[in-house]
Amino acid sequence: MAILRLARSDDSPATPGRRARRRAEIRERIFRAALRLFAERGYAATTVHDITEAADVGKGTFFNYFPTKEHLLGAFSSMQVAKLEAVLHDAATQRAPTAQVLRRLVRALAEEPGRSPALVRAMLTGLLTAPAARALAVANLQRGRRRLAAWLAQAQRRGEIRRDVPPRRLAHYLQQAFFGGLALWALEPVGRLADRLEAGATTLLVGLSARPAGTPLSPVHSRRGKG
Repeated sequence: MAILRLARSDDSPATPGRRARRRAEIRERIFRAALRLFAERGYAATTVHDITEAADVGKGTFFNYFPTKEHLLGAFSSMQVAKLEAVLHDAATQRAPTAQVLRRLVRALAEEPGRSPALVRAMLTGLLTAPAARALAVANLQRGRRRLAAWLAQAQRRGEIRRDVPPRRLAHYLQQAFFGGLALWALEPVGRLADRLEAGATTLLVGLSARPAGTPLSPVHSRRGKG
């Protein structure tokens, strides 16, 4: 009777919660196996068969979670955007200063890629060479840019950062700085990625800081106008 009661409890494999956790575990195992192989072999040289062998799942199971190998890169960029959204959500709740939030943000985004420059090189190769992966990454970049722009607009209203540049453009500049720092570290992996990105973000923040009224626009902003 005890066995029967356990089978009917919330921990039963048949319950929706247990099934959802099991699915999440399998997806994570496939994802982590893929990242490990990308770092070891490169993106192009890693096959779906390699990933399923490393994750100890069948090909059918793989395709239940990821329609193509390219979708693994999309999952990585989705994970990064989720981290960005979590940091900015906490910042809005705590009303944290812009400088503090920016430091938290770059460190959160550096956590995963900072584990391996080889992984970063593999991921960038995949994004640059696989159209489907690139489309997924662009969609996630745009999603992140919208969220960044909303946060920056709030900082502008509080008078923490300059108001002469539209927040969406400032968000684009932040993304450029992050990806530039990421690519440079992948090519020349000296020091910790998080430290390098934080140093760059701190310098960038000087340029974003609110300026005295009447200070003229820089030439680049004067030429481009609003965008």
